[in-house]
Parts: sequence; C-alpha cells; structure tokens
Amino acid sequence: MYWRLSNLYFWFFALLGGLLPYWSLYLEGQGFSYLQIATLMATIQLTKIVAPSLWGWLGDRTGQRVRLVRFGAITGSLFFAGVFLEPGFYGLLLVMLVFTFFWNAILPLYEVITLRVLGAHKDKYGKVRLWGSVGFIGAVALVGAMLEWLPIQYLPWLLLPVFAGIAVSAFLVPSERGERKIEAPKGSLKSIVTHPAVLTFFLMNFLLQVSHGAYYTFFSIHLEQHGYGKLSIGLLWSLGVIAEIVLFMVMHRLLRTLSVRQIVLGALVLTMIRWALIAELTSLVPVLVFAQLLHAVSYGVLHAVSVQYIQGYFGEHHHGQGQALYSGLTFGAGGALGAWLSGFLVDGYSTSAAFWGGSAAMVVAIVVTWRGLRPPPSG
Repeated sequence: MYWRLSNLYFWFFALLGGLLPYWSLYLEGQGFSYLQIATLMATIQLTKIVAPSLWGWLGDRTGQRVRLVRFGAITGSLFFAGVFLEPGFYGLLLVMLVFTFFWNAILPLYEVITLRVLGAHKDKYGKVRLWGSVGFIGAVALVGAMLEWLPIQYLPWLLLPVFAGIAVSAFLVPSERGERKIEAPKGSLKSIVTHPAVLTFFLMNFLLQVSHGAYYTFFSIHLEQHGYGKLSIGLLWSLGVIAEIVLFMVMHRLLRTLSVRQIVLGALVLTMIRWALIAELTSLVPVLVFAQLLHAVSYGVLHAVSVQYIQGYFGEHHHGQGQALYSGLTFGAGGALGAWLSGFLVDGYSTSAAFWGGSAAMVVAIVVTWRGLRPPPSG
C-alpha cells in the first residue's frame, strides 16, 4: 500500500508543479491584467472554501472516499479541457471555478484515506507525502525546461499527461467497504470548532495562507521582472520543495525534541523573514536561494503539524470535516484573499509591495499564535 498511497500524491502535486509556477506567466501571455491574473489564480484557492466541506461530508456519511477521489479526478480533468477553447476572462474564470471545485475534493479526502491506512503508524505520513514533493519538483523542472523552447501558450498541452497520471493512480487504491460512520454525539462538532485553541489554530493558518498569496500568484512574475528565465524560475520553485522533502523526512524527530508551540512560532518568524527577503533582495541569488529553502518551514513544518492537529482535535467522528475545514478556511479563504490583496498591491505599487504585505500578515499571525496556541490532544 505504500506505493499505491504515494502514487496519487506524486501525480496530484506534479499538476501543481506544472500549474502554480507557470500559470500566472501563461495568463500574462494571454494579455490579462494583474488584477485579472490575481482573480483567476484565486479560483484555485476559492473553491476550497466550499468543495472540501461538501466532499468531506459525503466521505464521512458514505465511507466511499476512494470512489469520490476517482470521481473528482476524472470530472476535474474533463472540465479543465475548457481551457483549450480560449474562452476569454469570464469564460476562463468559469472553467477554473468548475475544474477546481472537483479537483480540490481530492486531497482532503485522500489525506483521511492515507492516515486511516497508516493507522498507528501515522508518524510515517511524511514518508508517504514526500512523493508529492518529488512529483512537484519533477514537473516544475521538466515543464520549465520545455518552456525555454516552447511558447508559454503550450502550457495547457504540457499538463495533459499529468491529468492522465492522476486519473490512473486514483484507480490503484482499493475501494473501501462503504461503511457509514457511527453517529457523533449531538453538538460535538460545534464544541470542537468553537474551542479557543482550535479557533487560534484556524486563524493562524488563515493568516499564513494570506501571506502566501503573493508567492503563489506573483512569485514567477516577480522573478521574471528581475531577469530570471523560465528554467531558473522552475529551479527556484523546485529548491523550495526539495527543502520541504528533507523536512518531511526529519519532521518526526523535531516533534520528539521540540514542543508544538516552539516549532510553530519558529516557523512563523522564519516565514515573515522569507517574504521580506524576497521583497527586497531578489537580485541576490544566494539570498533568494536561502529564502526558498525557508519553504521547508513556511509550508512543510506547519502543514505536518496541522495534519496531526486536525486528527487530534476532530477525532474519528469528524476527521473528514475537520480536514475539509482546514483546507477551506485556510488554503481556500486565506489563499484567495491573499491572492486578491496581492493583485491590488501589484497593480497599485509593485510585486515587492505584495511580498511586504505577506510579511505584515505574518506579524499578526505570530501575535495570535503566541497568545492562544495550545498543543493538540494525542491519539
């Protein structure tokens, strides 16, 4: 099951590797304005507000998470084909909204599948998940190299084999028996969500994703404005994920030697520094390399802690909905708001201003976390 579980992570994040670093450049090549680019990029996060909650609820109610993952993979791929019609801004906005509504259903459901299969060995999650990072790096490097020779307009065609990989890998995981969950005590989900430590956890992650808005939307454009080529841009994206892989391999040791509070606060401070370095010192390659290595903490550390946090607080009855809330309220709402705000800052000022905005968001996150974060229950 190790390779079956790892396979879908590989292809899912390979699609992100082909999409995130280059999609804004593709949109810029199509003639869209910075605000239009920010809006279109925000759709990748926006549908996470609703889609994971709906699919997570269906997964919890029916127990058919594997079938739902397969449905999302096939349907999302079919709707992405609308990109080839070159439908203009509003048409592309509709295509992206529908495509991501199904596509964003996959990962939260699959996280639950993976953790349940691992059972008591959930500390091995990082070793399974790191194959997603490998897929991301491979796609970033390969697509970046090909775009040195091909016009950026060919990007959607380069993504087609990855969609095929996602569809095939979704059918390699054996189907579940379809057992329905045991009904949870009435009002238990509300009591979890309104717990002060859980509210702090969600607010911290919301602000974290707001700060990532400039990175996921304008990092490639920011680098291009400073004279970096597409292959160099891809390699810099890959460098961040290589650091993430190393982090996932040693994360279990960090959790044994440091408290959750120490790990999270340290990661937030380093993330604040990362955005400031990218904002002001992009032309200095060694500094930019260091900033990209900090992706290990700004994403890797905080995500690994968050997955266990969700399992600890939401437990057996609401694990799927907890994972969906985490995805929707943080990556969804926070990521979309961050993308839009960065669009306004880039349109009115510069790409550097957007990264300074991300650094400011982290200052607020540090204060919130310092005051209210508590470790998750074990188990």
